[in-house]
Amino acid sequence: MGILTSLFKKKETRERGLPLFLYNTLGRKLEEFLPIAPPKVGMYSCGPTVYDVAHIGNLRAYIFADALRRTLEYNNFDVTHIINITDVGHLTGDADGGEDKMTTALKREKLPKTLDAMAQIGEQYTEIFKEDLEKLNIKTPKAFPKASEHIAEQIAFIKTLEEKGYTYELPDGVYFDTEKFPTYGALGGIGKEVEDELTRLKEEIGKHSNRDFALWKKDKKLGWESPWGMGFPGWHIECSAMSMKYLGKHFDIHTGGSDHIAIHHNNEIAQSEAATSKPFVNYWMHNAFITIDGQKISKSIGNTITLKQITDRGFPPFALRYLFLTAHYRSQLNFTWDALTGANTALIKLHKAFLELGSSNGTINPDYQKRFHAFINDDIGTPQAIALLWELMDDKTIAPDDKRVTLLDMNRVLGIGLYESYEQMKKMLSGETKKVAVTEAPKEVQELLEKREEARKEKDWKEADSLRNEIAEKGFEVSDTDSGPELHKQ
Repeated sequence: MGILTSLFKKKETRERGLPLFLYNTLGRKLEEFLPIAPPKVGMYSCGPTVYDVAHIGNLRAYIFADALRRTLEYNNFDVTHIINITDVGHLTGDADGGEDKMTTALKREKLPKTLDAMAQIGEQYTEIFKEDLEKLNIKTPKAFPKASEHIAEQIAFIKTLEEKGYTYELPDGVYFDTEKFPTYGALGGIGKEVEDELTRLKEEIGKHSNRDFALWKKDKKLGWESPWGMGFPGWHIECSAMSMKYLGKHFDIHTGGSDHIAIHHNNEIAQSEAATSKPFVNYWMHNAFITIDGQKISKSIGNTITLKQITDRGFPPFALRYLFLTAHYRSQLNFTWDALTGANTALIKLHKAFLELGSSNGTINPDYQKRFHAFINDDIGTPQAIALLWELMDDKTIAPDDKRVTLLDMNRVLGIGLYESYEQMKKMLSGETKKVAVTEAPKEVQELLEKREEARKEKDWKEADSLRNEIAEKGFEVSDTDSGPELHKQ
């Protein structure tokens, strides 16, 4: 990144005097960001449970976290960013009932129920997740700590809670006693649906309170040895143990999806502050969900979309990043293929116009920079920032070399690839367009495609995935479109 080195050396960057305001879920309001030990900032993002490929709804959380990190760095903060990898311990819901997601993956992949097989699954989907982040131009965090590699830290954390009197033991595991933590629920209310599920689990498991949660789940056949018997750590304990190991007992920012607020993040706060007797995190930030064609993302209705499905249709990953940044991170966004097509068209236009500015570097326009800085410092206002970028692009009073370097300055936060060296941009601008659907395919491939459609209608997703793999073995890829499945030659 020679361009960045020459243009934006810290010693040459003016001091940024604008205050940065972030929406803190803890106080439910915009607050000025004041780090614990400036200029250093500790930031933790809840990572994926690596039992399957992340869908685009999951990926929005990391595009948001990346925009936040870039904004902090634009304001000359030194950010240590951590994204954890949950490769053990996460049940199918946030509560304490149901099957572990990694165990579900073992069944799906027809692998034996062993820790080695679980590690194999975890590694496979961790690598895909990291590749997706790279394709989306998301800056690499300081570390990707895995839950399975921090069992000792989690056991030690539970022991501390036990010694302080915050736990009790049941036949199936060790639980945190929320009655001992009077401020439980600081991040806001729990909805009736979640409350009803917790109440059911209280009766089923024997918990003292419906809000109590598992710190350790016992399993006689699989897991790790602990003072409470063989088993697995509860999902929530991993984030407290690993965030504190890498960022300290008290750090600045914790991010995640809005679905984590009611249970997961309240549980993190309770167990962390009970263990340390001090504040855990100063700023809690959450992105809103996306919908797909107006519907909530759900495997049960088969409307999940992965980044690979997007690139299979010929869209560059930058198009998805651009689309997500056109909506504020706290606003729900409805994904449609038409919306992605519009984002891609805008991105191509932007890059072509950028290349027409030449390769000379002028001076960053102070007026545009000030306005851009004000937008992003107002709770990561990327929609306004992108609108300003287009205003600048159309401003004929700004010299091309000044316009170019001002756009590059904006790109430091937006990260939408305004560099000729990006491979996906080269492909996009060279006229390489979406894959053309195959109109004729071997009879056996067509039959597999028809069987897959029947499986999808029956909502037999396991069979549908198996048939997709069979089709791939024969040299074809399947893309599910609004008008039906399409075949593409690999």
